[in-house]
Amino acid sequence: MPFGVYVHIPFCAIRCDYCDFATWTDKAHLVESYVDACVSDLRRRAATGDSRPATSVFFGGGTPSLLPAGSLTRILDAIDCAPGAEVTVECNPDSVDAAKLAAYARAGVTRMSLGVQSLRPHVLASLGRTHDPRNVTHAIACAREAGIDRVNVDLIYGTPGETVDDWRRTLEGALTLAPEHVSAYALTVEPGTPLGRAVAEGRRPGPDDDDQAEKYAIADDALGAAGLEWYEISNWARRGEECRHNLLYWDQGEYLGIGCAAHGHTRGRRWWNVRGPDRYLELVAAGGTAEAGDERLDDAARAEEAFTLALRTRRGAPLHAAAELTARTLADEGLLVSGNSRVVLTRAGRLLASDLTARLLLAGAAGPAPAAALALGTLEC
Repeated sequence: MPFGVYVHIPFCAIRCDYCDFATWTDKAHLVESYVDACVSDLRRRAATGDSRPATSVFFGGGTPSLLPAGSLTRILDAIDCAPGAEVTVECNPDSVDAAKLAAYARAGVTRMSLGVQSLRPHVLASLGRTHDPRNVTHAIACAREAGIDRVNVDLIYGTPGETVDDWRRTLEGALTLAPEHVSAYALTVEPGTPLGRAVAEGRRPGPDDDDQAEKYAIADDALGAAGLEWYEISNWARRGEECRHNLLYWDQGEYLGIGCAAHGHTRGRRWWNVRGPDRYLELVAAGGTAEAGDERLDDAARAEEAFTLALRTRRGAPLHAAAELTARTLADEGLLVSGNSRVVLTRAGRLLASDLTARLLLAGAAGPAPAAALALGTLEC
């Protein structure tokens, strides 16, 4: 059975204006103690039976590539990886070089997920990103030379000030690098972030839904023409190059969460660790769990979650008979394809995924019991 390990690295050199993740720019002095804690946490989880050989490992953050190579690979060495495991490290173009990527490859890293966001300097500045777009090409070349054969490029579209031509040029530049996988996300404004405060105070405009919808369609066309197929609303890959770790999430698989703010799903229980690195260090040092809370879904909630996640993917979701009429109506509107008791979103439907999911669940798509209404959204990419 697939099993994943997610390791959260909460350190960043600079915090991007749009970011609301659990990251810190003033905790560099904790790096080695944090690595020790992650290793200890992994050993404790293995001793309690929560862990088993990992078919996928994902280092996220934060900026995992800020760690010295030996520190990150020390955590990886503590993970029991199954033969052929996929091991991904999120990297910033400015914090990797040939030596670091070679060390990753020797330790078993198979995939680099590169935070590119845009290849237009003024768009990067608007996002609060500081990396040099020229370093993207260098980072990918170093990864290839090191033997890391799978490269994922992460992009963001819909930044105020980004024109359609800017977005086309970012896509074209990314595709010249021949990535195996591209993730493209619509910019969202989160409360409490510098961008969120600026938008709330009227100092900056927020993203425009129509602009983002147009850019999603442009991305879908360009990536598809280059041989990358969409397999989840915001993800495209060459055939067979889908991110195994992300598929685990969308399939409701089990995974271990290591590090502060990391989430896990083991033995049917979902749980999450304390958010701050200082508190995480204290709890691990005390020899106990670093969990802040947990939950167990009942059968109805698990069925609704399974439907919601599956509907985001290219294979779609199985449909209970109770929702067939609603599905036919949505199919007539060009929002989904329905057949053989299964529904798949069209491109237009992907732009309204939250709204369509709520309508289908309320109609009984996941089972005969009425589903609780979900938060409705417009653009879901």
